[in-house]
Amino acid sequence: MASYNIAWGSHRLTLGNTTRIMGIVNITPDSFSDGGLFFNPASAIAHGEKLAQQGADILDIGGESSRPFSEPVLEEEEIRRVIPVIEKLAKRISIPISIDTTKAIVAKHAIDAGASIINDISALHSDEKIAEVAAKYGVPLILMHMKGTPENMQLSPHYDNLFGEIKNYLKDAAEKAVNCGVDKSKIIIDPGIGFGKTIEHNLLLIKNLSELTELDFPILIGVSRKAFIRNILKNKTKNELKPQDPAVETGTQAAIAVAVLAGANIVRVHDVANTVSTVRIIDAIKKD
Repeated sequence: MASYNIAWGSHRLTLGNTTRIMGIVNITPDSFSDGGLFFNPASAIAHGEKLAQQGADILDIGGESSRPFSEPVLEEEEIRRVIPVIEKLAKRISIPISIDTTKAIVAKHAIDAGASIINDISALHSDEKIAEVAAKYGVPLILMHMKGTPENMQLSPHYDNLFGEIKNYLKDAAEKAVNCGVDKSKIIIDPGIGFGKTIEHNLLLIKNLSELTELDFPILIGVSRKAFIRNILKNKTKNELKPQDPAVETGTQAAIAVAVLAGANIVRVHDVANTVSTVRIIDAIKKD
């Protein structure tokens, strides 16, 4: 398995033998998993500290929901939600903070406040200037594949060549970032589980994640509590389980285990404590 060393500022991420965990802090009223739970800044700060204590290697803070059929948030509102939380957490934790945004101005404000990674789910399609911000500040940039937008991505997504289209999309986004001055060694790719994909697409991506390794970038994957897991685990009444249902967390850990075995370097999750145990075992199995 390829190994990567990403060094910037006071931070360093060694990827390869050890799977890194990105803990999610949603500062939104409408996220699919925990919308509203951490909308209050004090709750979000406390939750971020808890995730860091549980073993997160990165905190990912977002102020705009990207759940299916969600609507965009104005940049002023997104800034209002995330900046106070980032400012406080940056002073209290030592792990890097990632800003989950598709807007360059939000990314800039977040980095000025103490964030040090940009996580762009649109892979520069929403705002190309995000690459310029990443280049200027010398921070890692995560580029994710998404077919369409959160408003329409789950309306009958279709691919003629699932892996070919995703690889080309991510390759083009990475080249665009490099052309804007982003150091290639600071680019991370994400196949975008649940973003314009059917259940079958998601399962194929997780199972065959190693197909993306030929792009030669670290791979991040986010499967935590997503709809494909909830749909597979529907109960006898055929009702979709709630994201917080224990069975959904068990399903999440199963998907994480397969993804790590298939080549994931970073996993983005809601439940850091459970994931620490999962990746520790999988990493040990891979090593032996």
